[in-house]
Amino acid sequence: MLEATKDQTSPDGTPVNPALAAESRIARVAVTVFPLLVVAAGILGFLLPGLFKPMAPSVPFLLGIIMFCMGLTLTPPDFAAVAKRPWAVALGIVAHYVIMPGAGWLIATALNLEPELAVGLILVGCAPSGTASNVMAFLAKGDVALSVAVASVSTLIAPIVTPLLVLFLAGSYLNIDAGGMVVDILNTVLFPVVAGLLARLFLKKLVDKVLPALPWASAVVISLIVAIVVAGSAGKIVAAGGIVFLAVVLHNGFGLGLGYLAGKLGRLDDKARRALAFEVGMQNSGLAATLATAHFSPLAALPSAVFSLWHNISGAIVAAWLARRPLKDTLAPR
Repeated sequence: MLEATKDQTSPDGTPVNPALAAESRIARVAVTVFPLLVVAAGILGFLLPGLFKPMAPSVPFLLGIIMFCMGLTLTPPDFAAVAKRPWAVALGIVAHYVIMPGAGWLIATALNLEPELAVGLILVGCAPSGTASNVMAFLAKGDVALSVAVASVSTLIAPIVTPLLVLFLAGSYLNIDAGGMVVDILNTVLFPVVAGLLARLFLKKLVDKVLPALPWASAVVISLIVAIVVAGSAGKIVAAGGIVFLAVVLHNGFGLGLGYLAGKLGRLDDKARRALAFEVGMQNSGLAATLATAHFSPLAALPSAVFSLWHNISGAIVAAWLARRPLKDTLAPR
């Protein structure tokens, strides 16, 4: 999460503080360059599997770094936003954990994916919001405070919700160790996020100095995870890559569209609808890849790797499109 997305902006979405404006420019560049880094990492993983495959045991540690960076960007007002707008946040959480898991299961069934790929796609759908979702909401002139609140809560409840959803939806494909997933998510997501939050509270001056570098740090680490995941399934990518890409594009598209629709049905204003589009459609694919690698196989992690690339490309495109459209309605925020 990016600090520039959480402070006041002018009516056209430009930060009023020069420092925040500079940070927002860094965020824009990072979002633009990120897909290129992921593509490059995927190609390297495919061409040099012997280099990256031995790094597989380090994936949980790498994800922990990403989540620690996320924790560094959180502040008490982010959680206060939940209490101020419980209906909007609750709607976002329910939409996220209903639409994406359900869409993953439906697409896996409709495309008759083999068990490992089906579980991998469902696992992506059951993950919490993606770490770049609030940046996309910012670029789309959406409700960033709502985006941050939904992403934070979806991450904090993931240790319970994600394993239960995977067990319910994917249990017919492969044996699911829900208890092991709970432990893994606690270790790789919740504890690092809490550690980052505490560091922000007690080492604020030091953390403020490194905040502008966090988007780049996250981008590099996620790219490395993608390279490792692709290397692990390099032998099967040629055969499975096409169907996985189709499944991921459909999955992400349903999430973006239905997330916006959920906000509309919930009678939220247009800024909030834009935020929910990204909070529902963008997933923590790094977590999904980590769990898939640890509990299933490198092939099961392939949908996560493809999702990591595609949702950042589609998110940037949709954000740019929405940013050029005037905010529609005058409904009061809820």
